[in-house]
Amino acid sequence: MNNFIKLAVFTYPHEYTVLKLLLEKENIRFFFQNETVIGVIPFYSNALGGIFLKVHPEDLKEAKAILEDYNFENHLHIV
Repeated sequence: MNNFIKLAVFTYPHEYTVLKLLLEKENIRFFFQNETVIGVIPFYSNALGGIFLKVHPEDLKEAKAILEDYNFENHLHIV
């Protein structure tokens, strides 16, 4: 996991829930660093720098495309 590349940073877990499912669907190798700590203690998010999406170098191109589509076509809104 040392070779994984940081692709995005999120403040809270709810910000990437759908993205996580999209990455899993495409069999992208990834993990979210600091996910557990911030899930348990949300106030640590700023202190730790957020939750980092880290992707395997071989899957980086596909993951970037999914992230761009997710940001552009995200029709989910908080009601």
